Amino acid sequence: MKIGIGNDHVGLLLKPIIKDYIEELGYEVVDFGTNSSVRTDYPNYGEKVANAINDKEIDLGILICGTGVGISIAANKVKGIRAVVCSDPYTAKLSKEHNNTNILAFGSRVIGSDLAKLIVKEWLDTEFEGGRHQKRLDLIEKIEDDYLC
Repeated sequence: MKIGIGNDHVGLLLKPIIKDYIEELGYEVVDFGTNSSVRTDYPNYGEKVANAINDKEIDLGILICGTGVGISIAANKVKGIRAVVCSDPYTAKLSKEHNNTNILAFGSRVIGSDLAKLIVKEWLDTEFEGGRHQKRLDLIEKIEDDYLC
């Protein structure tokens, strides 16, 4: 399984820690940047990772900015993307079980590296339950079809 990772300049220090951890878990990581401390715009990286999922270059994505909020909003503008901001493992688990999230986002100004690893592990280890939750995803997809070009 390939995991894409993207970040802005604020997520730069946390990214290599998470990237190495994901590789230790046995996943292939595709880095979508940034790899510079120069101020950059997080929407660019949210969109890159989201498009890579839709283009089947990667299976899942992880995004890091200051809070995880802005970069996840950008990713969620791409049809078919269900990005979630998580600051705890329980939310990460339920986001996958119930919402089949395909992008996990968090903030390097909000959580530390050890907590980020716990969140990533829980999210990657969790499977979508389907069943009653699929109906809700179908409703979300209908909203996308109605409003997104």
